[in-house]
This record gives sequence, structure tokens and C-alpha cells, in this order.
Amino acid sequence: MTGFRLTLAALVTTALALIAAPAMAANAGITADVTMTLGKGGTVHVVEKLAGGSGELKRTFLTRTRHDDANDRLYEISNVKGGTYADGALTVTSPATVEYDVKGAVAPAGDAEELRWFAVSGWDTAVDKATVKVTGPGLVQNLSCFAGELTSAIGCTSAAMDHTGTQADFEQEGLAPGQALTVVVGFPEGASGGQPILDKRFSLAGAFALNPVTGGALAALLVLLLGGVALLYWTRGRDARVVSHETGAVNPVRNGHFSPPDGVRPGQIGTLVDEQADVVDVTATIVDLAVRGYLRIDEQPRQTYDAPDWLLVRLPHAPSHTLLPYEQALYDAIFEGREAVLLSQLSGSFAAHLGKVRDALYADVVRQGWFARRPDAERTLWTTVGVVLLVAGVVSTALLAWFTSYGLLGLAVIIAGGALAVGGQYMPAKTAKGAAALAHTLGFRDFLFSGDVGNVAEKDRVELFSRYLPYAVIFDGVEHWSRLVASVTGNGHQADNLYWYHGPAEWDLSKFAGSMRTFTTTTSGAISASRQFRTL
Repeated sequence: MTGFRLTLAALVTTALALIAAPAMAANAGITADVTMTLGKGGTVHVVEKLAGGSGELKRTFLTRTRHDDANDRLYEISNVKGGTYADGALTVTSPATVEYDVKGAVAPAGDAEELRWFAVSGWDTAVDKATVKVTGPGLVQNLSCFAGELTSAIGCTSAAMDHTGTQADFEQEGLAPGQALTVVVGFPEGASGGQPILDKRFSLAGAFALNPVTGGALAALLVLLLGGVALLYWTRGRDARVVSHETGAVNPVRNGHFSPPDGVRPGQIGTLVDEQADVVDVTATIVDLAVRGYLRIDEQPRQTYDAPDWLLVRLPHAPSHTLLPYEQALYDAIFEGREAVLLSQLSGSFAAHLGKVRDALYADVVRQGWFARRPDAERTLWTTVGVVLLVAGVVSTALLAWFTSYGLLGLAVIIAGGALAVGGQYMPAKTAKGAAALAHTLGFRDFLFSGDVGNVAEKDRVELFSRYLPYAVIFDGVEHWSRLVASVTGNGHQADNLYWYHGPAEWDLSKFAGSMRTFTTTTSGAISASRQFRTL
């Protein structure tokens, strides 16, 4: 019986051993026998003999580590044999012998040079045992090794040099998947002449570093670019000088009749003053056409909650052939073959004609000789150049900051582009004739706001003050001059209407100032989606 039990125990033990053997084989790690030879130029030739394991094995090389605060250190793998290498990953089938070259593993270290390489690392399976032999073009000066995680400071199982001092030997028992055996060997200074491969790491502080080189270059570039913008404005965008005797208040009354300075009409004044054909210039021109007898403005009766409205009536026998081109364009856009139109009917539809009227106004101020080129075209040109320079500055700043430390130079281009884009609004330049007309116009404005009606005969005041009103619209003085117009009539008595403005049945001139203020506001809104008033 005892013999039978021993025999049964032996059979069970054998069966368990046979069952466990495949599992142990499946969990077995690999062994790596590595030989590293440092040659001239700092290239390390590596031969790895792999055994154990089963099936396909994969190793991911470490090709980038942190070197210092500003740089990463790169390791270049090349000439791989005995396996498939792509994108930093090596694939082999054990057993195998793999060869490859490494550049960037050598760096100066005081009075020596140091070889540092992750001789065994990145395997997707455990490494039961690893041995590493390192030789180079000189005697070994020092050596050390680290095992475990990449940042581990734990030494390897053993590290020594042979009796000749020309070979360093390292050994490590048991590395988990992904862990590394790092070997460090010192050789005489300049033995191989190897240098680390450094890649500058991007940082804002480094990209926009201020040092004597970038500081001096930035200052010089800023002076050059901003000086160029200033010179451009001085030579191309600056109004011609006007001598002091051109300024001062201007009395537009001659022999009891209105005569604006230099014959300038309201719409022209607006464009002359700020080099822009604004909606308010068009509104003032409509009032001017009424005052001069080309149309009549009839205020419509309304209930308490009705929106105000006006009927613009074309006057028969009006000498439309005497209109300036921009006035004719406006006159035609208002009536479009009809004899009368409500102001509310112009809302929305008139905006399509506004561009033509503005174009005609810009062409007119050039034809008058006040500008050498159209102000809008001049403004657009230089603003566009500034925006292009600004965009180029943004692109150059990004490129310089990413690839160099001269990002500040790109900022100088951005500043210059921004200055030109903003300065482009001031580039339209008046000629000497235009500058003189502007000086007279500003003198006329001072006269309008002085409140001095002069010695104008009472019979002439209604027409004369009405002629002032469109100019008051330009200078945002509608309230003041509307009250003056409403205060007098041709015979010295209060009247219900003006020759160019009619109110509803219950209306009289005491309400004219309020009506005129509402009319100009509503007109500006009707002919354009945006309302603009000029304040000087």
C-alpha cells in the first residue's frame, strides 16, 4: 500500500510540473547581452543579443530627455539591423541579434567626456538578466549605472572595469517591462569628440528674450519703421500749411446776400473738414436744396403716437441743370421720376443710392482742387498697407518666436503696421487751396456760433438765415439757427410757414426748431442704417 501511495504522488507531481511548465515559459523574461563601442565623432555602435521570451517583442527607444531649463537632449538611432525599426520603435522575434548606431549619447563633462545611454530600456516584456560591455577610444575614467524607472537613482546589480581599464562591465538582474538600465562611462577629454544634440525648448521668456542684441535691434527697427511712418505722414499725409492771415471769423454776408466762403456748399464743407462723405453731409444737402428752391419740405400731420413724417416735393421749373454732380445724384435718388415722396418711403431703399452720392462728393472735392487724390481711396490704401504689415508682423513674430529667440523683432513690425493702419485714417492731405478753404470754413463756423446777425435788413433775414441753416446742420448747430429762422419773417410778423418748409394746419413757426431737429435726425436714419453727426 505504501508503495502505491508513493507512485501516485510521483504521478501527480509530474502532471503538475507538465501543466505549470508552459505557464512558466509564457511568463519568462528575456536576457540581453549588449556590447557598446564608442567611435570617433561620438557615434556609439551597439550590438544586442537577445534570448528567451516568445513571439514578437517590441522595444520603444528613448530619443528625447530634458537637458536643462532651455533645451532637450536628442538621441538619433540609425543603421538598424536584425529587426524592424520605425518611429522610435524596434520590433524583433526572439532569439535575435540587433545592431544599431546612436548619436548624441556623448557630452563633455569637466575634463572628460561622458557616454550616457539607456543600454536596455523600453521592452514590452521583463528582462530577467542584462549584461553590458562598453569600450571606447581611451581608458575608462569612471563609470556608474542606474536601474529601474528612467529617473531612478538606484544602482545596477554590478559595475566594474576590466584589469586593462579599457572596458566597463555592467550587470542587472530583473527589469520589469518598460524599465531601463542606464550606463554612464567617462573617457578622456576629446577622446571621441562627441557632442550632445540639443533641441531648444519653446518658452515665451526665451522666444522674447531681451538682451543687448535683441534690445539694440528692436530699438533700431522701431526707429526705422516708426520714423518711416512719420516721414510718410509728413510728406504724403500732411495738409499744406496755411498762413495765419487765412484764419479768423468770416462774414458771409455781402451786400445783403449770402455768399459762403469760397463758394463752399454744405455737403462739400462736411467732406472738406474730416475728409469723409458722411450721412450728415447728405442730410445737410437735402436741406440746402430746399432752401435754394429745388424742393419743398412739407411736415405731415400726425396723431399723438404717430411717427413724424415729411413729404419732399419737387418744385416745378427748378433749374436742376445748375446742380453740382453730387447734388444732381442726390436729387435724382430722392425723386426717381416722381414729383413727391414721403421721407419714410426712402427708409431702406435709399441706402442703395447713398454710395453713388458719396462717390460724387469725393470726386467733387478733388475736382475743386482741395485734395490731390480722393480721401477715401487714400485712406483705404494706407490702412490696407498697415493691416498687411500688421498681419506680416504677426506671422513673423510667431515664426521668430518658435524657431529663434528674436520674437521681439516681429513685435516691432506689428507696432509699425498698427501705427500705419491707424495713421492711414489721417493720410488724406489737403492741397494749399483746400487748406485755405478749410481755414475760411472754420472762420465761417465761428461766425455762425457767434450769434452776430449783423446789420442785415429785416426783409432779407428769412432767406439769409435759411441759407445759414444747412451749414448749421453740418456744424451740429441746428437748434440755434432754427430758432433764429423762426424768429423773423419778411414783413416783421410771425408767419405759419417758410417758403421752403410747410407745417400741418395746427403748426406755426414757434415749433420750427423742434421740427427741424427731428427732421435732420429722421432723415439721417432714413437714408442710412447708421447715423453720424460731426462735432468740431
